[in-house]
Amino acid sequence: MEYTKKLIYQSNYWYNDGLAKAKIHDLSGATVSLRKSLQYNRENVAARNLLGLVCYAKGEIAEALVEWIISKNFKNHENIANYYIKKVQESAGELDTINNAIKKYNQCLSYCLQDGEDLALIQLKKVVAAHPTFLKALQLLALLYLQTEQYAKARQVLKRAHRIDTTNEVTLRYLHELSKISSKKAVKKEQEEKDQTVTYNLGNETIIQPAAAGVKDNGAMSTIINIFIGIVVGAAVVWFLIVPTTNQIKTNKLNKEIVKYSDQISGKNAEISALKKEIEGYKDTTKKTEEAQATAEATKTSYEALLSVYEHSKTSGYNKESLAKELKAVKKDSLGDTGVAVYDKIYDEYVSPLCAKKYRLAIRNYEVKNYTTAVTALEFVTSIDEKYEDGKALLNLAKAYEKAGKTEQAKTTYKRVAELYPDSELASQAQQALTGTATSGESSTDTEE
Repeated sequence: MEYTKKLIYQSNYWYNDGLAKAKIHDLSGATVSLRKSLQYNRENVAARNLLGLVCYAKGEIAEALVEWIISKNFKNHENIANYYIKKVQESAGELDTINNAIKKYNQCLSYCLQDGEDLALIQLKKVVAAHPTFLKALQLLALLYLQTEQYAKARQVLKRAHRIDTTNEVTLRYLHELSKISSKKAVKKEQEEKDQTVTYNLGNETIIQPAAAGVKDNGAMSTIINIFIGIVVGAAVVWFLIVPTTNQIKTNKLNKEIVKYSDQISGKNAEISALKKEIEGYKDTTKKTEEAQATAEATKTSYEALLSVYEHSKTSGYNKESLAKELKAVKKDSLGDTGVAVYDKIYDEYVSPLCAKKYRLAIRNYEVKNYTTAVTALEFVTSIDEKYEDGKALLNLAKAYEKAGKTEQAKTTYKRVAELYPDSELASQAQQALTGTATSGESSTDTEE
């Protein structure tokens, strides 16, 4: 009990620390503190709800929903997580907008990997307009602005990101790089201004004048050169004014039109090139998008099924066989760490003892030649775990089928054993049984003939 109190105390300490940081928009620090709180007590509903709010503030809606659903799982009644989930579900249009923004953000990442920064910039502007608190999108937009030397725009975007999360390492690093660039530009400008002036002391006064003033020393020579250049230029201008022709005027007009049309063609070619890149990007990302959607849907379905199983496990008198079949439908691979822990707890507490009981029942009935009951029990066990008892359950089911006169089902099951456990003793037994089954089948056929 003393150890449990210490864990709860530590969990509450880190929750209070995360709450204090969240109030000053230190979302990164709040996330770290709240995750520590949950490490000490994963059933700390207040910490989990606050972590969901922090994720929501950073634009990570899916992560926020996962935390609230888990919180609801631990405490269903009088839990503010129910209110948060309801509010998100009520704003279905806004949720669709956010989902589309996340998809476009993923496309922008693909564009960046394919040197399509221009397309990524266009898409990211739409993303942050639709989802203003999407921190990762703001950071990627700022990075692209830095890469294209649009420093003023980068500073504006980074300020927005900094207001959302004041201690985010990525945002602070980008701001630091921007400050270094600004400092280098300021030093360069100061050096250029210094090179353009000459400073010297005259008595007690400091005289600053343009560096070009030193040319006055050669004033007479410069005047002669300027006069000569003026004469040459004047002669050239007079020559070209005297010899204008109608053909030259038409040629100049035609050249202007050619330049105009060339500019239009170049613009269209650039648009066509951009569209081609976008089409190629869509082709490359279609498969990834479909896979991501399928994964997200599978995760959602698995969590909903797991919640249903969990609620049924807490219902007194609920049929354990039905519970085991429902748990079998949950895809464990699509669950997070917390979901896997809940899955394993239900399996170890209800399903595993039930399978063991059914397996013992099947063996006893097989030994007393009650093959029908043995088949029923073994079918249930292998439907939950096909490799139960390292394949012995499946092999015994094949034998029970054979003894019960279900020859085709016995053959199919023996073949499955051989597939799952090649080059093993089980496979050898299954192969021998298959040979014996085939021989007995042929003998019965000959007898009938």
